[in-house]
Amino acid sequence: MAKPKIASDWMCGCAGCHMSLLDMDERLALVAELADLRSTPITDLKEPDEGGVDVGVLEGGINNTANEEVAHKFRKRCKILVALGDCAVFGGVPAMRNFFDLQDSLRRAYVEAESVDESGHIPDDPELAQMTKVRAIQDVVKVDYFVPGCPPSADVIFYVLSELAQGRKPELKDDLIQWH
Repeated sequence: MAKPKIASDWMCGCAGCHMSLLDMDERLALVAELADLRSTPITDLKEPDEGGVDVGVLEGGINNTANEEVAHKFRKRCKILVALGDCAVFGGVPAMRNFFDLQDSLRRAYVEAESVDESGHIPDDPELAQMTKVRAIQDVVKVDYFVPGCPPSADVIFYVLSELAQGRKPELKDDLIQWH
């Protein structure tokens, strides 16, 4: 029997959840024995297989049109979709931007920041993704499993991936949920 395929990506966040995934250390090899790790930010493959994968893992919220495209592509190509980390589950720290006018935020970042010289301007190339309100993944596509944490611990990520790779439903409770 073929190993289940797992794909992951990060969107609007800090990449801390993928760093936590790497903190599984030698357990990453155990996951690789159970599953075929496909597209990830740390592999050469950057999109889930066109033919689909069994498990998709998305880290980060959705704050622009490119993130929306990634979320829709993952939902279409993944049998199971996991929201990994507080940004993916709730919007996290990036969602604090939602309390401010988007144009004011862009002006502060690109024109007024202390590190910007007099040539600073808000990028407006049509090739760039359009900024949106920061949203949790479930606000854009259906999510099957939610793994909160900022970031979730390597133990929790290992548990979720190994359970899903073995065709079981992970149950996040007790010591597997650590609220800080």
